[in-house]
Amino acid sequence: MKKSTNLTERQRTQIEDDLKNAYDFDPRDPLFGLSRAEMSGPRLKRRAVLRLMAASGTLTAAQLLPGLGGLGSARADGHAGGTLNCGWSGVGEIQTLDPAQINQVLQFQISSNVLSGLMHINADLVAEGDLAESWTVSDDGTEYTMKLREGVTFHNGDTCDADDVLFTYERSKDPNQSIHGRVLNNVAGLEKVDAYTVRFKLKKAQASFLTKALERSSGRAMTIVSRGALASMSPSDYGLMPVGTGPFRVTFHQLGQGVVLEKFDNYYDPERPKLDKVIIKPISAAEPLGAAMEAGDIQLIGGNPIAPELIDRFVANPDLVVDEKPGPGFQSLWMNPWHEHMKVTDFNKPLDELMKEKGFKVRLAIAKALDRDRYLKQAQFGRGTAAYGTINPAMGYYYDEALAETSGQSFDLEEARRLMAEAGYPDGEGFPTLKLITTPSNRRESQVVASILKRNLNIDIELLTKEFSVGIEDFDTMNWDMRRAGSGGDYDPDDGLVDWMQTTSKFNGRKRNESTHPFGYFSEAEVDALTNEQSATADIEKRRELVQKANRITSDKVACAFLYHPSDILVHHKSVNFPAISRIPGLVDLDRVTLS
Repeated sequence: MKKSTNLTERQRTQIEDDLKNAYDFDPRDPLFGLSRAEMSGPRLKRRAVLRLMAASGTLTAAQLLPGLGGLGSARADGHAGGTLNCGWSGVGEIQTLDPAQINQVLQFQISSNVLSGLMHINADLVAEGDLAESWTVSDDGTEYTMKLREGVTFHNGDTCDADDVLFTYERSKDPNQSIHGRVLNNVAGLEKVDAYTVRFKLKKAQASFLTKALERSSGRAMTIVSRGALASMSPSDYGLMPVGTGPFRVTFHQLGQGVVLEKFDNYYDPERPKLDKVIIKPISAAEPLGAAMEAGDIQLIGGNPIAPELIDRFVANPDLVVDEKPGPGFQSLWMNPWHEHMKVTDFNKPLDELMKEKGFKVRLAIAKALDRDRYLKQAQFGRGTAAYGTINPAMGYYYDEALAETSGQSFDLEEARRLMAEAGYPDGEGFPTLKLITTPSNRRESQVVASILKRNLNIDIELLTKEFSVGIEDFDTMNWDMRRAGSGGDYDPDDGLVDWMQTTSKFNGRKRNESTHPFGYFSEAEVDALTNEQSATADIEKRRELVQKANRITSDKVACAFLYHPSDILVHHKSVNFPAISRIPGLVDLDRVTLS
């Protein structure tokens, strides 16, 4: 049912005033004129939120309509209590819930319900306080003093205080304990002011500090862990049943069987969570997932993107709700630059020099032969956006719509065939069969990729279907020809650039033999420098320029063949009341969910 949008004259005037005030800023310094009080916590003031949304390109008039915008409050349609049964899509097991080791969205979707951060992202992709009750920022933007909530306890009864924040910081910085340490590279130090106050000192002002470094889901480096629990548990045991301060606690976790969450009665907000229990079952194949949903065995789907062939089926089912939003992520076809026929040993060369190399010609030919419109129609049933870089449409202001036209990867079949011929493989003659690693849930759409490349370049692709845990090990050690993979939960440009496109990115062949592979799948000095600079740039317009320049280089130099930006689709039964305030793209936060 549509909500009424009949507005009173007073409401119309208020919206007009809000929009006028939001856009009344100098684009060279959007924060000028905002007071320290407006930028400090426990949450950003409304004026600051609207200004930041306007400056980031994500504010629309629709968001200011009464009852429609993400700035409103949650509805409470259901009753407290009950058990919610969930199916986690496209996965055979939930490997770990330890934030230091989480490398999949489907994992931090669960951990976001179990562990807290100093900050958490909201439905408008704006950071707000979680364990941080309030915070202040120095005039130069390099010091953040965080006041912690008092009286917060971990699931094991231990008190959560400043020492746990310092413990988490030291653990996350240690590459032997965490894969997310680079998120904290701009932190010069962290000091304990008192039992419930800490102060971060940054090397430079950082635009993404609250929404990346301190956020509990996508950032993960400062998702607060229990020093007491880790003193008595092995890292692997903590990965199975982490002790946090979140709204739910883990009471069961067995690999291949699933996870059970139960209400944490001592959560700092006595109004949450609403549910008594959440049962999460991993379901790797599409048809069993669809059958379980339609039979009512599960009531909500999380995990990997739902197989596209199921979506229209779900839309047609009157008992189900299908909620679709722009997805915060990208998906790609990765090509190993150390493979003999796709070899590029130095991405730092100017583009015109790279164009003389056989290996680069092959990589560019494959990228240009990917008919993304055909792929989206056949593999994703028309859902999603063609991708030419890691920066996705959900990032609003930073997303470069023009890249589809200007990128060297733009679809051009004649040019793709010419490049393959110049590389010595006219009509694919003499080119070897490439092995493409994919997951069981991605096998069908990977067949579409293989079919397009066969049709357009006459090259053969053999699919190697492997569970994620096996495939990621091959990817990390650079033991692969091609791989279908990508990222989700990317709310800030750092998620796309720092995490994926720098020489030292955490997914960039981090377990490779460096004597034989000096870098992983991509390394380019200008991209490294631009990425570092944008991460510490407070001027949003300048940051956008740096982000888009780095994004263009990764596209033109074929860091991978970018494929598409998925839609974020949440499916649940009508008996599940999932409030708008909890509808954060990429996440499945269940603390406000109720059952009718």
